[in-house]
Amino acid sequence: MNLSFPTQTAAAAEGRGARRYSILYAEQAPLVADAVRETLEAEGWRVEVCARGDEALRRLQNGGRFDLLILDFRLPGLDGLELTRRARALPRALRAPIIMFTDSEVERDARRAGVDAYLRKPRGVYSLARTAAGLLARG
Repeated sequence: MNLSFPTQTAAAAEGRGARRYSILYAEQAPLVADAVRETLEAEGWRVEVCARGDEALRRLQNGGRFDLLILDFRLPGLDGLELTRRARALPRALRAPIIMFTDSEVERDARRAGVDAYLRKPRGVYSLARTAAGLLARG
């Protein structure tokens, strides 16, 4: 998979200041995780990456406060659908928007589980920052 990310999003190009949002990103593929993290950090957002679904859930259960969750479906330990369901049951994560960013065809199940947006890899990467910004702005 060839991952070529834009180096500057619309918000950065327009010089608008970005609030320092905190994002939890669950992705098992290190190259994808690094590229997406760098793209989101370019927006001025703080990104924590977990390679396992159960690790992401522990961070949420142990008091981690995140403004947005971005989850892959294929995660060791706990898949993205079950992670979404469990996150929605946690008081701190109940209102946090969730983006499922995956190459798996699970959109219907993801929507039922509680995701707010569904983006397919690899093309969805070009709208990831814009989608995240829109969900964060809804507050």
